[in-house]
Amino acid sequence: MTKFRPCIDLHSGQVKQIVGGTLSDTASGLKTNHVSKLPASHFSSLYREHGLDGAHVIMLGPGSEAAAQEALEAWPGGLQLGGGITPENARHWVEQGAEKVIVTSYLFPDARFSLDRLKAVLATLDNDVRKLVIDLSCRRTDGTWKVAMSKWQVLTDMEVNQESIRLLEPYCCEFLIHAADNEGLQCGIDQELVVKLGQWCTIPVTYAGGARHLRDLDLVKDLSAGKADLTIGSALDIFGGSSVIFDDCLRWNQQQGVS
Repeated sequence: MTKFRPCIDLHSGQVKQIVGGTLSDTASGLKTNHVSKLPASHFSSLYREHGLDGAHVIMLGPGSEAAAQEALEAWPGGLQLGGGITPENARHWVEQGAEKVIVTSYLFPDARFSLDRLKAVLATLDNDVRKLVIDLSCRRTDGTWKVAMSKWQVLTDMEVNQESIRLLEPYCCEFLIHAADNEGLQCGIDQELVVKLGQWCTIPVTYAGGARHLRDLDLVKDLSAGKADLTIGSALDIFGGSSVIFDDCLRWNQQQGVS
């Protein structure tokens, strides 16, 4: 059943809401919707207080490891963590309190998918698929969706479709999919993608990107037949937004009978 899932996006050690398509290795073109004065641990504690399972913490580039650690310490075993995950650090982050780790760019050396690399990450987690989430954040290109890596700036050779979903499902417990072209713009969700995710995915999947109204939760529920969850970021009042109230999202979850 569809539910609201919250996030904590970290950039240079701060909780931020960023226009996803502007992320790069330089700060000159970065567009930021909101920079919180509150630490990551505040939001982690807030989500823990309300039992918001499945929240994800994403480190958008270097310099956010300490903030991520603080978030995990505020809710041990309650958060998923992504950003720079490799076989060298996946187990470390689980030991530091992450419920699950989220992997993306490492799986695509030279922008080409490597099943061997996926198996290597999973091996460091004792092949426990319950500890691994695969991020298939993508951008539209020529009528399809291509997985985007390296701060969503580099398109890979993997198309998000039924074939790729079926290939990956045995190696993870869920998917996280940002529609990078919509991320941070509050321009509306990619409805076509949400429909497809509901059709293709047989394990949990969270969609993020473009949500701007509370009713987007109902929309995602209807479009995905209740199979996809929704993350709301920049529109949310706790992140400086004005069109979606955090407490309303809590009530929506309660009405669906989910936490």
